[in-house]
Amino acid sequence: MHIEGSLHEAVFIKRINRFLAEIQWEGTIHKAHVPNTGRMKELLIEGTRVIVRPIEDEKRKTKFDLLMVRKENNWVAIDSKLPNVILEAAFRNHQIDHLRDYDFLKREVKYGQSRIDLLLNREKELAFIEAKCVTYVREDYAASFPDAPTERGRKHIFELMNVVKENMRGIVIFVIQREDALYFTPNRERDPQFAAAVEEASKAGVEFYAYTCRVFKNKVEILKEIPVILTQEKNNDTM
Repeated sequence: MHIEGSLHEAVFIKRINRFLAEIQWEGTIHKAHVPNTGRMKELLIEGTRVIVRPIEDEKRKTKFDLLMVRKENNWVAIDSKLPNVILEAAFRNHQIDHLRDYDFLKREVKYGQSRIDLLLNREKELAFIEAKCVTYVREDYAASFPDAPTERGRKHIFELMNVVKENMRGIVIFVIQREDALYFTPNRERDPQFAAAVEEASKAGVEFYAYTCRVFKNKVEILKEIPVILTQEKNNDTM
């Protein structure tokens, strides 16, 4: 998928709060919106190159969106709203083997007390899909989620367990918005409750998949599927 708007390289200065950062562009300091509430401490480092998009909107307090961060030789897309858009594009291009022969129905579908990202249909067989934005990759090349405790994410997992109980497919796809990960595992250090919920849901029949992305300055696309390792024991064997 292509990133809309005029995109420019800038330099990251500091993060002010969850939604606000300072960047330097063309020699001037500006405030930029951060479209991701994760900590991203390993990415948002002073002096790091970033991609920003100017926004012409008098109602906004910030005139830029901070969309990508340079990590070594790769761009990392940090916008947490991208995964469902990326997945929909990949689905329509037949890049998700686990979802072949399905028809797209709609986004943001209400189920229980939540809104699930995508709903697909195959001869009246429904598949509810929750897409998770992953930006964190450890030194051992393990992608991991969440970057910060997420009660909302845990709630989605339990909703998908109810989907499975009703004989429909409940699926979580971790969209790793960078290309340097070799496998995925839940982030037990940041949110042990989420990791426990994922293990419980997997045993109940919820499906978990992970895909890396190739990130360019003006577009993001699905690259490949990588293994998902959910249990602590298997994770220790891998490291």
